[in-house]
Amino acid sequence: MQSEPSISRTALITGGSRGIGAAATLALAARGYNVLFNYRNKSARAEEVAAGARELGVQAEALSCDITHAEDLARLFSTLGEHFGSLDLLVLNASGGMERDLLTTNPDYPMVINRDAQVALLEGALPYMTRGGAVVFVTSHWAHLYGRVKQIPNYESVAASKYAGEQELRARLAELTAHGIRLVVVTGDLIEGTITPKLLERAAPGLADGRRNSIGALPTAEEMGEVIAASAVDASLPTGHTVVIGGSLEDLLHQWV
Repeated sequence: MQSEPSISRTALITGGSRGIGAAATLALAARGYNVLFNYRNKSARAEEVAAGARELGVQAEALSCDITHAEDLARLFSTLGEHFGSLDLLVLNASGGMERDLLTTNPDYPMVINRDAQVALLEGALPYMTRGGAVVFVTSHWAHLYGRVKQIPNYESVAASKYAGEQELRARLAELTAHGIRLVVVTGDLIEGTITPKLLERAAPGLADGRRNSIGALPTAEEMGEVIAASAVDASLPTGHTVVIGGSLEDLLHQWV
């Protein structure tokens, strides 16, 4: 008996060349997803991730693209259409707002990248997305709980803008449902080995150790990437569901480390 042909699936991951994004890219490739991801700089590092995905037997493309620039987003989706045709999964991982050079040029940069660019990515992706697909928005506990917990010094504008981005996406739930697409939010604690805890430690010395004392070992980028991939493909998760990695949200609501 002839076997059924395999179904090709495609994921677009923003910020996929390092850290959590790279881990999610490889985790999805391991699950059989062709992957397209963007990066801002360091093409050699991005190509290493793409090569790692190809070794898992899938198609992989890395594209230099600034998600805050409309012309770059147009090129990103043109590449998606040309190389893959359709999209099953959008992972909104890329974020920012602590880059001094960009803040000097535009003090509103956190909102531009963490809210406006996320909405633009969703709007650009929707015409390509298949029914039964999913959008995953990656955030942090402090952003997810913005307005309900004390903020980490130097992180408030990032948290506020990521919270705003999440709320904009949640406001589109009815539209996504009409397209047969689920929204899943994945929120993480401090993630071991990524750049954000290192930047935050300068303004809040002892932050990482304090979190370790509270929750034990911090989750790693690889663990976060695996959870993002698992959440994306788990059709049993209802739309709008929040997946928590690291310390519980309830504990964070009642303490400040």
